[in-house]
Amino acid sequence: MKVLVAEDDRTSRALLVGSLLKLGYEVIEAVNGASAWEQLEKTGARVVVSDWVMPDIDGLELCRRVRARKNSPYVYFILLTGKMLGSGHYAKAMKEGVDDFLTKPLDIDALRIRLSVAERIVQLTERVRSLEGILPMCAYCRRIRDEHGAYQSLEDFVSDKTPAQFSHGICQECAKKHFDE
Repeated sequence: MKVLVAEDDRTSRALLVGSLLKLGYEVIEAVNGASAWEQLEKTGARVVVSDWVMPDIDGLELCRRVRARKNSPYVYFILLTGKMLGSGHYAKAMKEGVDDFLTKPLDIDALRIRLSVAERIVQLTERVRSLEGILPMCAYCRRIRDEHGAYQSLEDFVSDKTPAQFSHGICQECAKKHFDE
């Protein structure tokens, strides 16, 4: 699994990257939040471990940007803090979409545990995403079952769920079958 590291302190970044490599992860390094944002778009990393305090784009702003992306796979976001903060800081970060926290100096066992949770969450979100794309359809009448268990025509189902409109026509096979003499 790809892990994107956003850390402006060279020593802290080297320690974190070394720990991640030792744990068997593919690591993408970013020297600040702006670089991390660019790397995330290019690499498709599914886990971000970001320092909270960085110049320009800090960890919280990076998380906001990650969460604002449309139609993108879920990214598990771990925020690094230099010290224990008050519960208000953690609550604000959670509200912005942060999944977990680690304090410096880094404890490799805590990192391993957080990353195993991250992997499980990423896998589960992929499973949910794939299931959301499945439409239960009657094999005989081809009607779709909605979330309430009621069956309706494909046209009604799509019209209820999307802004799409239907334009009816006749395909070549049906025209040949029904109108050729």
